[in-house]
Amino acid sequence: MRDDLTSRRTLLLLCCAIGASYPLAAPAQQASDTVVPSRTSVVSRQSTDDAWWTGPMLAASPNTLPRGHFLVEPYIYDVRSAHTDGYGSLTYMNYGLTDRFTVGLIPTFGFNMVSEGTNSSGIGLGDLSLLAQYRLTQFRAGSWVPTTAIVVQEALPTGKFDKLGNRPSDGLGGGAYATTLSLYSQTFLWMPNGRILRTRLDVSGTFSNSVHIEDVSVYGTGFGFRGRADPGSSLFVDLAGEYSVTQRWVLGIDLTFRHGASTRVAGYDILDPESVPNPPSILFNSGSSDAFGFAPAIEYNWTPKLGVLLGTRVILAGHNTSSSITPALAINMFY
Repeated sequence: MRDDLTSRRTLLLLCCAIGASYPLAAPAQQASDTVVPSRTSVVSRQSTDDAWWTGPMLAASPNTLPRGHFLVEPYIYDVRSAHTDGYGSLTYMNYGLTDRFTVGLIPTFGFNMVSEGTNSSGIGLGDLSLLAQYRLTQFRAGSWVPTTAIVVQEALPTGKFDKLGNRPSDGLGGGAYATTLSLYSQTFLWMPNGRILRTRLDVSGTFSNSVHIEDVSVYGTGFGFRGRADPGSSLFVDLAGEYSVTQRWVLGIDLTFRHGASTRVAGYDILDPESVPNPPSILFNSGSSDAFGFAPAIEYNWTPKLGVLLGTRVILAGHNTSSSITPALAINMFY
């Protein structure tokens, strides 16, 4: 029973921290999303120049930025679960080093409001991610080859994760260096009415190093704990579509699946004299988890370089996963 309660506590605290620090969405629109039409394009079809995009809520674009150009896309969101509101923001700041290679960074901030506990002491810094993206192929109308890219992200443990005292809600990071390897793809389909449906399929895997922990942490440990946590790896799959209703208005949807391996925590309690000579006396696992979700969104674009997105991510309750609803607002700006 103690192990079950500890595991549940671990999952709840991880949700508080990761909900605020883990990237909720991805920069969906790049300037090179404009497709070069083929000479055989059907006149009745919507022109790709007529379709302006901001991007779906979660699936990132495989396109890279033109050399010397910037993309800035801030998100604000609220991860709503049973007893917590995880208010957060993240901002994608990308730069085109070459036409095929884009680099960027993603700072995050958060504040946890807890109904059965103490709220965060203030707005805190979450983990910072660095990004590198290389485009492999470029879609052209009339070709079956999609736009594809390989992406590497490295999360730096800048968010607070242990020594939380009486405020576990101050935990906004994972404490680990986490590497995410991704393959992004995108293609365009023309519907029978001639309008464009843009689709994306993104697949990502994340791997983390072990973390030294002291006292109260996002991993469910308490006062006096000394030990380590080994965050489990994860797999994330996102299938997204966007329908160009008009030049300015777009409807989008993401369908997602995430599998997380078990996180292992081992150590001892310095407040218990009997545990110190013979560590580890504390050992528990969170167990693996599976989560299905979807994220409908509506986009409005003032110009091809400026748009806004309003959407909601819904995570369904599943294996070791609690349900959550996350409304979000994003602005996509290209320079």
